[in-house]
Amino acid sequence: MRAALLLLALPLALVACTPSEVEETDTTATADGYDPATDSLRFPGEVHLRNLRQLTFGGNNAEAYWSFDDRQLIFQSDWSAINPQGCDQQFVMNADGSMVGDSAQYALVSTGRGRTTCGYFLADGRIVYASTHEGGPDCPTSSADRTDRYVWDIFPTFDIYVANADGSNPQLLIGGEGYDAEATVSPDGRYVVFTSTRDGDLDLYRYDLETGETLRLTDALGYDGGAFFSPDGSKLVWRASRPEGEDAERYRALLAQHAIEPGALNLFVANADGSDARQITDLPGANWAPFFHPSGEKILFSSNHHTLDQGGREFDLFLVGLDGTGPERVTYSGTFDAFPMFSFSGDKLVFASNRRADRRPSRDTNIFVADWVETPTAVDSAFQSVVPAPPASMER
Repeated sequence: MRAALLLLALPLALVACTPSEVEETDTTATADGYDPATDSLRFPGEVHLRNLRQLTFGGNNAEAYWSFDDRQLIFQSDWSAINPQGCDQQFVMNADGSMVGDSAQYALVSTGRGRTTCGYFLADGRIVYASTHEGGPDCPTSSADRTDRYVWDIFPTFDIYVANADGSNPQLLIGGEGYDAEATVSPDGRYVVFTSTRDGDLDLYRYDLETGETLRLTDALGYDGGAFFSPDGSKLVWRASRPEGEDAERYRALLAQHAIEPGALNLFVANADGSDARQITDLPGANWAPFFHPSGEKILFSSNHHTLDQGGREFDLFLVGLDGTGPERVTYSGTFDAFPMFSFSGDKLVFASNRRADRRPSRDTNIFVADWVETPTAVDSAFQSVVPAPPASMER
C-alpha cells in the first residue's frame, strides 16, 4: 500500500534535465579521494548524497528497507527479470550488490502467490510482510478497474506474515477480517506498527511481539499509514489524510469498495503509544513516505508540493524539523524520489527513484543506496546548482 503512490508517477514519461542543462560543477577530488565527476547518479543540488549505487535495473522496485545489521535490504518488485508472477513479491538482496547465497543477487522470500507489500526485517533476522496469497494465488483485481477512477487498493485479503530470513515457514502474524498491512518494526525489535481496517477506518495499530497484545493508535477519520519509529523507539511518524465534508463522504464510500483516492496527505508525529499526536506539515499535494533522521529531530519525506503547478508528477525528498520548520530539499533528479530509509548506522540512505545516469526519461523505478553527508564539504557545496528555495516553513 505504501508503494501505491509511485503509480502516480510511473504511467507518465518524466523528463529529467539533460546533460546540457546541468550546471558545471567543481570536480576536484576531496582529500578522501571522492570525485563528484565519477558520481554519475548524483544530480546537482544533492549535497547530502555521495557514491550513489543502483541495485535494481528494471520494472517497479520499491520500499527497500535495511536489516538490523545493515547488510541486507528487503524490497518489493514486479521486475519481470526476477518476478514472472506479475505483481509485487518480496525479495532480499545484499546492500553491497553481492550474491545472496551461491547463485542469486535477488532472493525471493515471499510465497510467489498473490500480491505482497511492505516487507521489513525483525531484529532476529526474520522478515514480516503483507500478502494476499491466502485469498488466492493470482494477482487481485485492482479497485481502479471496478471504480473507473485513479485509486489505491485496500485489499481486504492482505494479512501480515512472518517468515524465516530465507522466506521459509511463512506463518500468519497479524490477520482477521479486513486490510492488515504496512508493517514496520521498532528499533528494539519488540513492536510492529501497522495499518488496518479492523475497526472500520484505516488506522494505525501497534502489535507487541512479546505479549501478542494490539493497541489502537489513531481514531480520526481518514487514512493513517506508512508509519515508522524514531531511532530511540519513543515516537512514530506517518502520513495521513483528514477529509471533511463532501471529501469525507467520498472517502467513506470508496473505503467501502476497498479503495481510497490519493488526495491530500500530510505528516503526523506522536509518541509510540499514540499519545500527543500532532500534524507537522500542512502542504498541498502528497506528502508521504516519512522516515526519521538519525538524530531523531528531523523527518526525511517525499513530496510533490513544489511541482503541483507542473502537474505534480515530480516527487523529491525533503528534510524538515519536527516542528515543521527548517525545510531543506535533498533530491533534484527531476523525476521520482521516494521511500527513503536511513541505515541503522545512520551513514547510508536507501531510496527508490526513476533517475538514470544518462539522464534519459524512464518509467522504471529502481533501488539506490547512497552515502549520507550530514555536513556538506566545499566540494559538495560546489555541486549545488541554482534551484528554487523551499518555503520558510513546511506549515502553510
